[in-house]
Amino acid sequence: MTAFLIIGAVGVVLLLVMLLVGDFLEGALDFGGDLFSGSALAGFLGAFGFVGALALDATDSNGAAIGIGLAAGLVIGAGVGIASARLQRGGDEANVRTADLVGRQAVVVSSIPEDGYGEVSITASGHITKLNARAPGGLSAGTPVTITAVLSATSVAVEPRA
Repeated sequence: MTAFLIIGAVGVVLLLVMLLVGDFLEGALDFGGDLFSGSALAGFLGAFGFVGALALDATDSNGAAIGIGLAAGLVIGAGVGIASARLQRGGDEANVRTADLVGRQAVVVSSIPEDGYGEVSITASGHITKLNARAPGGLSAGTPVTITAVLSATSVAVEPRA
């Protein structure tokens, strides 16, 4: 049982080392991308050791304890690796492309004169973006609009929402 507890403790210490000085060890404990990172190894070792110790106490069989510990270690290690990979991959913080805004809803923030430009504000991919805008008729500030076309990288055509 002591060997299992030591393996589990090594996993916890490795996890703490990765949390505290992981930036300095950048990639030293990565064996094949995010799925086999140092954090995944620490999760595997911790789960294998502690679950193996529990299984040994419950069954008094080294073979069963090793098998159950390995199964738990693989599940926890894979879960940590997958979670780590998804977290490092990021989310929806991509750059906003004007061409992707057609059909989206916005609000006029600076009045749009009949034959000129005003400004609209839109939240896209978590970014608040302000663009120059033209409309078929004049629109006052606060009017909800729909973007109908892209005129340039910084300007769009809009129509009032029905």
